[in-house]
Amino acid sequence: MKQLGFASAFADPQLGSNKKLDEIDQLIDWSLLQPLAQRVRPGTDGRPPYDALAMLKALYLQRLYDLSDPGLEEALRDRLSFRRFCGFALEDCTPDETTILRFRHDAAHAGMLEQCFAAVTAQLDGQGLVLRQGTMMDASVIRAQRQPPAMSAGRGAVNAQEPDAGWTGRGGKTMLGYKAHVGVDQGSGLVRRVVVTSASVYESEVADELICGDERAVYGDRAYPLKARRARLKSLGIKDRIMHRADKHHPRIIGWRARWNDLVARRRAPVEAVFSAMKRLYGLARARSPCLRYVAADVLAFATIYNLRRAAILKAL
Repeated sequence: MKQLGFASAFADPQLGSNKKLDEIDQLIDWSLLQPLAQRVRPGTDGRPPYDALAMLKALYLQRLYDLSDPGLEEALRDRLSFRRFCGFALEDCTPDETTILRFRHDAAHAGMLEQCFAAVTAQLDGQGLVLRQGTMMDASVIRAQRQPPAMSAGRGAVNAQEPDAGWTGRGGKTMLGYKAHVGVDQGSGLVRRVVVTSASVYESEVADELICGDERAVYGDRAYPLKARRARLKSLGIKDRIMHRADKHHPRIIGWRARWNDLVARRRAPVEAVFSAMKRLYGLARARSPCLRYVAADVLAFATIYNLRRAAILKAL
């Protein structure tokens, strides 16, 4: 991104090396993301602005290592591998937590992380990593940042400080939060589509946004069957691999429908690995912000760095 400083020029080239970050850094052409990152001006009062691409890469590090804003500030000062990945020279100042927070919020408002996700996925596609054998659709709930209102507030009440969060029921329990809807490439495990909504939005309402149109098949559970959707898949020449659910005509799923559901369940099971990583490794079991726009940006940052990490693993096989 820029020339090395005096101290960096004489440092050991292996100083601050990190195999995982080096693989991610070499996987794509980051300069193609520079124009997108520059739509947000990362500066602080009285100081020259930080390099926008360096700030963007810092946000990806934040998701990859599940760091708070103060944690990322400290890591950028302390960890040479982080400085090296972002492009900060040894003698460079690094952003503080306020600058990181402002850049993250400004990036969310500008839609930058969504554009960068599409740009990174397009580069991975250009390397032949997207297989298009099928798209596995699913959604998972991210708990709200703030605690739900007291029972005395009444059914369906939300926290006034987090109005975008909604209620949903699952497994006999109710949760307040958001939903991350994803379309995952069968075979590669790369995330191709991401939609984030209130948890009160039913999965089927946004399912069509997860269908790319160039896959061979679409896999979905009982939340997704619609006659119009099945007809659309047929018109596009895409195999319909969506489960059947009980209705007034078929109150019980038996016979070939039950066998169909079992087969589809096995094929779509790998999509759960994305949500498992999102919550266990990348820290998104609970929202970090009380705003849908910021939660969506966090999920898009996760999906981008998850794809890069996944692509590095695929390249090594």
